[in-house]
Amino acid sequence: MANIKPFAAVRPASDMADKIAALPYDVYNTEEAREVVEKNPKSFLAIDRAETAFPPGTDPYNEEIYKKAHHLYVEMKRNKELIEDESVMYYIYSLTMDGRTQTGIVATANVDDYVNGVIKKHENTREAKEIDRINHIKSLSAQTGPIFLAYRENERITAIVSRTMNMTEPIYDFTADDNVRHRVYKISETKDIIEIVDEFKNIDSIYIADGHHRAASAVKVCLEKREGNEDYDLEEYNYFLCVLFPDNELMIMDYNRTVKDLNGLSEEEFISKIKESFDVSPAEDGFKKPTKKGEFGMYLNDKWYKLNIHPDKVNSEDPVKSLDVSVLQDYLLDPILGIKDPRTDDRIDFIGGIRGMEELEKRANTDMKVSFSMYPTSIHELFNVADAGLLMPPKSTWFEPKLRSGLFIHEF
Repeated sequence: MANIKPFAAVRPASDMADKIAALPYDVYNTEEAREVVEKNPKSFLAIDRAETAFPPGTDPYNEEIYKKAHHLYVEMKRNKELIEDESVMYYIYSLTMDGRTQTGIVATANVDDYVNGVIKKHENTREAKEIDRINHIKSLSAQTGPIFLAYRENERITAIVSRTMNMTEPIYDFTADDNVRHRVYKISETKDIIEIVDEFKNIDSIYIADGHHRAASAVKVCLEKREGNEDYDLEEYNYFLCVLFPDNELMIMDYNRTVKDLNGLSEEEFISKIKESFDVSPAEDGFKKPTKKGEFGMYLNDKWYKLNIHPDKVNSEDPVKSLDVSVLQDYLLDPILGIKDPRTDDRIDFIGGIRGMEELEKRANTDMKVSFSMYPTSIHELFNVADAGLLMPPKSTWFEPKLRSGLFIHEF
């Protein structure tokens, strides 16, 4: 039973949405973030990454950074660049990329659903990243980046979304620099709001697709604020900002790997060891990217190879061990290349599928030695891992398109 609540968003004025909307704060390093803000000072990245207002080399976790974020946020509200809706509602957020559209409901999710496991996670979080967002949330008394949630499709919710989009005009409709089209609609009819609330109450499980650190940070801020407050039930901090998408509209892209060296092996020794667990053949017909589960591409010394795991190696009963990212780790990266912990080993890097196979080739031909292309993890594999209370290996999923920050802000 999920408690998904409408809210009154702080959001851009109609003529400011395309200027304010920004990719998530953690997509960029400091230098990249600085370039974005210099090019577009109205980008919400100026608030999400307020160190961009300070000289290079400034500690991004300095207390003054968060004070600056608060100042910039208040200033945008004062200038009416950000406005606040007067009544609570749901919003529809539709993103179109390369001809494919995914449409979600913008809402607030209940912290207790996260704590009690109704909202399920599949990744661990790092304390340093949590502390940064905790301080950011506290400085603004608001959540600014929505958590990307997924649920199994509900026909009645889908019908309301479809009808609203067909019968009303969007409050925003713009195409960003990366050619992703963003459309936003209001769901403000009382009967529709009540029905959506009721339908989510019939949903047993909701899944974090992306935004584990933002979710964990919002939850910790809430739990801290509850301390010493016996009447916290009606407080807005009990909820965190999210966009919920039905599973049938989501696409996970491949998350590929590249490794710096062959762990002291010659190419012949390396390939010979791979053959103990994989069928290995030179790629034909331009093969670079796997077309099915259990298949991998490998780029080494200007050549592509096709790898297929031996069927007896895969534990199909284990939702984590059966993932292709686990298969590659357990039978190649660890035993052959010596990558014991991909979270901490600086010999491995991860490349999102949005960057294409050319990036794998480029890296293997420059600062790395060998690259691996992966078949994408499916949304239902993610669900299976989360339902089992397990965690996925690092860098298992790459969701596109990315949700924008600054389009919806949840104050408490």
